[in-house]
Amino acid sequence: MNAFKLIGRIAVTLVFVAAAVFVGRQLWGHYMDEPWTRDARLRADVVGIAPDVSGLVSEVLVKDNQIVKKGDVLFRVDRDRFSIALAQADAALEGAKATLDQAQRESARQQRLGDAASVQQKEQAQTAEEQAQAALGQATANRALAQLNLDRSEVKATVNGSVSNLSLRPGDYVTAGKAKVALIDADSLRVEGYFEETKLPRIQIGDEVSIHLMGQTEKLTGHVESIATGIEDRERTSGSLLANITPTFSWVRLAQRVPVRIALDKVPDDTKLIAGLTATVEVSQQQSKVALQ
Repeated sequence: MNAFKLIGRIAVTLVFVAAAVFVGRQLWGHYMDEPWTRDARLRADVVGIAPDVSGLVSEVLVKDNQIVKKGDVLFRVDRDRFSIALAQADAALEGAKATLDQAQRESARQQRLGDAASVQQKEQAQTAEEQAQAALGQATANRALAQLNLDRSEVKATVNGSVSNLSLRPGDYVTAGKAKVALIDADSLRVEGYFEETKLPRIQIGDEVSIHLMGQTEKLTGHVESIATGIEDRERTSGSLLANITPTFSWVRLAQRVPVRIALDKVPDDTKLIAGLTATVEVSQQQSKVALQ
């Protein structure tokens, strides 16, 4: 009787040990081999909106965190100076036209005189006409530039997105080429997951991806769009023509993390997508297994 009890205890112990080994193996494979990571971020391109002309800001037509569409006016630079410049360019253009008309009449008159006019007089008239023609071209270009500056005094959104961290106020002086408004490109929203290099062989372009944003219950879906082809070697020092690599211990080798770009396929309407949010991503291995066979 005691022998049967002993055998039963040993059998139960072996069952628990086998179950523990099986579970441990599965957990080891899940955490060490399967392509998933908690180190992922929701990313978006940030467009710096800069004016093309310098001047005082007369109007700011958007608010912080406002959603805008491509082509919406964000702010205006004082237009009075550019309107005056356009009026001056219009006047200069009319003067250039009048000068050209006069030069053409004089050149035609010299030609009608025939031998009564000297060759020098005819050449001078022809040169004056060509100079007037060039001046008209310059005046036309100046007028186009003045019109462009007036049009560019209205600074518009270049992409669909939302205004972020707005601090621009009427009366501020803006400089051409210096960004004053940050616009988050809504069309560029994607997830970037940082996978250990040991997991990359199980990730293929086009693989389906499950995405869980921290603090949100909805599951998002996407697919692998691309895998980075290079990462920074932080061990390499600059200032030398030769690579100076810090020695690594053979028994301690940390796997590098490689960015994987994930495109979003379908987003529920009530999901808030905020660039910078933390995400957990898991790559489906259905296509990866086929590729590895």
